[in-house]
Amino acid sequence: MIKLRFFIFFILFTASAGLFAQTKSELEARRKEIQKEITEINKILVSTQQKEKSLLEEVEEIQLRIKSVEKLVRVYNQEANLITQSINENSNKIDRLRSDLSNLKEDYALMIQESYRSNNQQNRIMFLLSSSSFFQAYKRLQYMKQYANYRKQQGDEIKEKTEELQSLNDELFEQRKEKESILADNRKAKSELLEDQKNRQGLVAQVKAQEKDFKGEIQGKQKQVAKIDQEIERLIKEAIARENAKSGSKSTTRFKLTPEAEALAEDFSQNKGKLPWPVASGIVSMRFGKHRHPIVTTTMIESNGVRIDAEKNSNARAIFEGEVSQINKIPGANIAIMIRHGDFISVYNNLDKVYVEKGDKVFRNQDIGRIGTNPSSGKTTLFFQLFKNLKKLNPEHWIYKM
Repeated sequence: MIKLRFFIFFILFTASAGLFAQTKSELEARRKEIQKEITEINKILVSTQQKEKSLLEEVEEIQLRIKSVEKLVRVYNQEANLITQSINENSNKIDRLRSDLSNLKEDYALMIQESYRSNNQQNRIMFLLSSSSFFQAYKRLQYMKQYANYRKQQGDEIKEKTEELQSLNDELFEQRKEKESILADNRKAKSELLEDQKNRQGLVAQVKAQEKDFKGEIQGKQKQVAKIDQEIERLIKEAIARENAKSGSKSTTRFKLTPEAEALAEDFSQNKGKLPWPVASGIVSMRFGKHRHPIVTTTMIESNGVRIDAEKNSNARAIFEGEVSQINKIPGANIAIMIRHGDFISVYNNLDKVYVEKGDKVFRNQDIGRIGTNPSSGKTTLFFQLFKNLKKLNPEHWIYKM
């Protein structure tokens, strides 16, 4: 019965340990991702801290860090809860092992006592010689061997359980140390979070006091963004018409694809959700689509792509192989490079230096230009957009973990 119970316990322990390890490794990976994100945010903030910024820009920056630290605190809590669960499981296992070990030792002690009494009452040789037949002597010899093996087996099992108990105790000690370390890191993150939230609260109060003025500022920027987006769409439409004219098509809304272009577009489509970021390192400071402004909530903002803040002198890089279809100076947004991938187009806007020429074939992750830095705010920002013909696509659905 003890062996059966031990076997079931071993199976359950192995399964739960595997699940714990998998979840633990996933949380560790997630924590490292968020910590890297926070490091990137801090680098960007440090590089712009000497620059003059509007209240809105200050709130937006601190909001980015708050969101990341909030995610980090949640992961810390999940890790601590997981370790607590594992500690409780190990404590229960230790209690069961101690009980099994105690029973084994009692059984072993009784067996030794019985063996001692048996040796005093009758010598083993006499026990064999007193057999009535050779077959009975053989059976008695086999019994003595089995009894000796069973004693050895019991001794080995006691030794194994003792070692397992010690191993679990060591693991429990390490888990408690790990939990204390995570809780300490969590307390530090929460302290930083509270400080940022306090600072944000003060800045938001100032924004609210001047909400009407800031609302006008946001709407003015939105008009400028809308003009830039309209210009990019116009350029794409022209590119479609120009390329189609070569094959006799009059369409200005859809590329007429060659077999090679169809294959490239299919390959691009197959990589949805797995495409690399258009920067080596950066943070998304504005998402795709229409949504309320995060601070002045009475105002709606809209973006046809994503805004990615990066460190100064960062390069934009191609997200996939393709051909540079256009390089244009966009009023109010520096230089834009458009790369065609069949009937998909990736747009890299706000570059102040270009490393490619129109018609160049580019490869995945190739540096194509340097991202421009605003001299007043110190922000280095890439405006990235993705299209299929003239249809706007959400880059977050296509870029890996954006």
